[in-house]
Amino acid sequence: MAYSSGMAGVLIGLALLAFWLFSLFDVVTTPEDEVRNVPKTLWIMVVVLIPLVGGLIWMARGRPRAERQAWPVSPGPGMPKGPDDDPDFLRDLDRRMRGDEH
Repeated sequence: MAYSSGMAGVLIGLALLAFWLFSLFDVVTTPEDEVRNVPKTLWIMVVVLIPLVGGLIWMARGRPRAERQAWPVSPGPGMPKGPDDDPDFLRDLDRRMRGDEH
C-alpha cells in the first residue's frame, strides 16, 4: 500500500511540473504585444515564483485571447442553405410526388 500512495504523489508532482513548464514556455513564446494586463517580464516572474497559482493566473488573465469565428458560419455563395433551397432536390421531390420514374 505504501508504494501505491508514493506513486500517486510522484504522478501528481510530475503533473504539476509539466503544467509549470507548459505555463513558463507559453509565457516565454507569446509575443510581447499579445500579452494581456501586465508586461511579459512580470508574467515570467509570476509564473516562476508562484508555480501553480502563477500558471493558473497566466492561463486566465495573461494569455492572448483566441480569435473567434462567427457562429454559425453561413454557406458560401451559390451553396444551398437547406434542402428546400436546392433546385435539384426540389425537382427530384416533385418528380417523386407525381410518380414519374425519369
